[in-house]
Amino acid sequence: THMVWYKAGSADEPPGKSGIAHFFEHLMFKGTTTHKAGEFDAAIAAIGGSNNAFTSYDYTAFHETVTPQALGEMMSFEADRMRNLILSDEVIATERDVILEERRSRIDNNPDALLDEEVNATLYQNQPYRIPVIGWEQEMEQLNRTDAKAFYDRYYTPNNAVLVVAGDVEPQTVRELAENTYGKLARGPDLPPRVRPVEPEQNTKRTVTLRDARVTVPSFSTQWVVPSYHTEKHGEAEALDLLAEILGGGSRSRLYQQLIVKQGIAASAGASYQGTMLDDTSFAVYATPRGDAKLADVETAVDAEVARIAKDGVTADELEKAKTRLVRAMIFARDKQASMANIYGATLATGGTVRDVEQWPERIRKVTADAVKAVAARYLVMDHSTTGYLLPQVRAEN
Repeated sequence: THMVWYKAGSADEPPGKSGIAHFFEHLMFKGTTTHKAGEFDAAIAAIGGSNNAFTSYDYTAFHETVTPQALGEMMSFEADRMRNLILSDEVIATERDVILEERRSRIDNNPDALLDEEVNATLYQNQPYRIPVIGWEQEMEQLNRTDAKAFYDRYYTPNNAVLVVAGDVEPQTVRELAENTYGKLARGPDLPPRVRPVEPEQNTKRTVTLRDARVTVPSFSTQWVVPSYHTEKHGEAEALDLLAEILGGGSRSRLYQQLIVKQGIAASAGASYQGTMLDDTSFAVYATPRGDAKLADVETAVDAEVARIAKDGVTADELEKAKTRLVRAMIFARDKQASMANIYGATLATGGTVRDVEQWPERIRKVTADAVKAVAARYLVMDHSTTGYLLPQVRAEN
């Protein structure tokens, strides 16, 4: 698995140009001065390989999974499109239509996605994470060749990229291939530090409600802005990771056991923490009612579990089991080379190091029950949260 991660995502876009990072991900699959459009894809398909790309808030990544013998060819293709793309007005217009259609199918046609956009825009009052990765439609419609060229020249250079290779390869061979391909490109101008707007103190409880005729089962989520691994202090990110696992990380979690197994009022319930972000990130709890259960009762039950940890903490036994599950998941990730490449790439593209990845299990093992209780009490405050409700359309009375 060969991956190139560019330290440029939707949160790095200029104001008014939302969607340009994702748009440019699409443009990278067009022709260059060396290869015609489609030639790269055809070379990968010819050997039974696979390739794709994705854009997030903090990075854009391109990846191929091929035989070891083809690694040099992959590097040659990636180095070529890093600097030699042909960005004509025709290419721009055609691909702009593609991303607009993608927005209509993935976002506008999906009530869950529409609500997610509105919740993010409310949760983050100042950070660029409040803007959707795919972009706002009215701004996407205006993206042009000048915007694309400026984004390309600013971010798509060797000194703003991270190369990750995982699989049956030797480090020295990888280095030699990289020097013979990427190493021949101009380094690129120094980029300024990735300093972005930060959140003001959050001191209100906000709610976002979407009613939609396509919704048959209601649901809710409550989110808070919390530190990421890049912005944390004193091991808070590790504690938040364990808090998410204990509270709602699977069938052994408190939310699953209380709401689904014991009370039987929820069809689903969980918690999540997006730790690998450049700036402060989000912690979420969510649930969907089951049968005749009321959404309000499910929300009350979730809130009670959050408050219980903030007040009483977690037991030594459940903390130890949560640590084991998280560390075990990291070990199992090694079974898939793409999983390991993603872990290293996301960490390196958001200010972390190889050492951070290697030492993560050890840091998780050192987290105390008091630390988990402390982050719950400090950050999961209902008066400073944003809750999104996805509800069925109200039927008109006759």
